[in-house]
Order: sequence, then C-alpha cells, then structure tokens
Amino acid sequence: MSLPLRHPHTTPATAAEAEAIQLGLRRHTVLDGSGPAPGAPGTVAGVDVAYDDGRDLVAAAAVALDAVTLEVVDRATAVGPVAFPYVPGLLAFRELPAVLDALGRLRRTPDLVVCDGYGIAHPRRFGLASHLGVLTGLPTIGVAKNPFTFRHQPPAPHRGAFTPLLDGDTEVGRALRTRDGVKPVFVSPGHRVTLDGACAHALDLATHYRLPETTRQADRLCRQALSAA
Repeated sequence: MSLPLRHPHTTPATAAEAEAIQLGLRRHTVLDGSGPAPGAPGTVAGVDVAYDDGRDLVAAAAVALDAVTLEVVDRATAVGPVAFPYVPGLLAFRELPAVLDALGRLRRTPDLVVCDGYGIAHPRRFGLASHLGVLTGLPTIGVAKNPFTFRHQPPAPHRGAFTPLLDGDTEVGRALRTRDGVKPVFVSPGHRVTLDGACAHALDLATHYRLPETTRQADRLCRQALSAA
C-alpha cells in the first residue's frame, strides 16, 4: 500500500531544529479516542527498529496482527542509513524514515500502530508514537520497556494494575502491569487514542508475555532484517 502523510517528514540539521519541529507538530496531536475500540476487529501493527552502529544502518519492521486472534497477517521491513545522531528525546528523527518505509510496504493500512517507545510521555509531549500518528493520521500508542525521566510508584503485582506516570502533577502515561508479578511496561497515548484506551489495547496485546505481541514480533523481524542487510 502507499502511506499518504498528513504532514511531511523532514530530517533536521540540528537538535534545536528538531525540537522546533516537535513543538510545531505536537499541536496536531489529538487524544480523542477516535481510533478503534479495544477488542474491536481489525488489524494492529507493531513497529520497532534495530541499529548497526558499525555500518550506520537502521532496520525497521512493521508487523500487522489480527486484533482479535493476534495472528500475524502481514509483515514488512526497510533498511537504510541512520538519518540523525543519537539525542535523548529526539529518537523519532532517527527511526521515522525507516519506520514510515516499512509501514508503507504493508498490504493494508493498520487500524492501530503500537510503537516500542513513547507517545505523550515525553519532555515535549511528542514521542515517536505521537510523531508517527500526527504524520500519518493513524491511531498510535507507545508501550515502552523503561520509563523516560518521569516518576511513578510501583503498581500492585496483579495483571492490569497501574500507577500514573507523572511529569510534575500531570499524568502523561501509566506504569502498567501486563503479567502477575512481572515488572510493568510504560504506556502512553500517541494519537487518536485515550490513555485508558492505550492501556486497554496494551493488555489485549500482551496475553502471554510482558510485552505486546506486536512489539515482540516487530523486534524479532527488525533484527532479522538487519542481520540480512
């Protein structure tokens, strides 16, 4: 499929320019729940990237799953040069060119995209999931393995328990327990999804493991693509 963009992606020349782009685009972020309801039929795609620093390459994978059965229905990869240096808070500019390429190679547009990273749980409220959602118009959420600068209390040990991820007094995400007694993941809405909806989607997708099945599948595939490049 082609992946028409609501806003063009540009690679900045400096960190200051990158921050300005984030601040300019974030006003288009909506968290209205206009994306699919948790458990609704459709497809949900996971995206992830892997790097080869020695060759200055990044590989992205997009894996589409049936939202109900979690069976893989499509997959695609893209490999290219790293477009931007490593700067905390600006990782989207390193990842988006390859991620957009991989998503565009899927045979159909997914109803929801799950990023291995952050949505509004970001210093400028515009992490990878929000950036990708605004550019494409697709509903997106971020499910990260670790918190990014924000504080939280440990959630109760049972699956489904959560605590707020706080920036000052503002809740920007949640530490969410997806399995009993296993450390939480860190969920935030990206675009067209509410925080409650993002957590519900994450639980629906993490039926057997700590991480959503979308992330597990995309992580495996991007590493394979990088090894084969």
